[in-house]
Amino acid sequence: MLNMRNIVNTLNFSDDVIVKIDKVLRVIAGVTTTPGVNPASHVAGGILNDAERRHSAGLMRVNHVGEVCAQALYEAQGRYAKTDTLRLQFEQAGREEEDHLAWTARRLRELGSHTSLLNPFWYAGAYVIGVVAAHLGDARSLGFVVETERQVEAHLVSHLEKLPLQDTKSRAIVEKMRDDEVVHGAAAQSLGALPAPAPVRLAMRAMASVMTATSYYL
Repeated sequence: MLNMRNIVNTLNFSDDVIVKIDKVLRVIAGVTTTPGVNPASHVAGGILNDAERRHSAGLMRVNHVGEVCAQALYEAQGRYAKTDTLRLQFEQAGREEEDHLAWTARRLRELGSHTSLLNPFWYAGAYVIGVVAAHLGDARSLGFVVETERQVEAHLVSHLEKLPLQDTKSRAIVEKMRDDEVVHGAAAQSLGALPAPAPVRLAMRAMASVMTATSYYL
């Protein structure tokens, strides 16, 4: 009986590992099982020249990387959350962010481009950060989410200024993403988030700058 129990436990562990690996691979590729309605699906796209297409692709690749990192953060913070309420909150936010992942990946394909070649690195780095945030306690972890969403919102607003005006499909996606990030940040705040310390905020901005500059091209 003991051996059989060990076998079952081993199989369950193996299944869990396979599921996690499958999820990571889908996140990196921008594939989701049940994507929501794409806000660009009913938008007539404008005509872009080669330079504008490359620029839009670079910006959307940055946005896709941001969603890859969001998935890693929510996965790590949810796994190590101290309460079931917070764990469910991270799971819900992660599911909603999957739509952003799918929309940006699809837009990149439409622009004839690709997702970041460094996505495995971005995912791993964000996961480690999520683990650290979670181990600081639920209130600090939520504060990290609030600051992340605040910075992402500002980042998306800047992209709306940089995207070609005629790239209406990309703009529709970014506008919906911006609105969703505001909601996620407010939800985290309502659960009792503590403000992220100033050094943490500065470090997050510095890391985001490196990621943005790199993933625009790679």
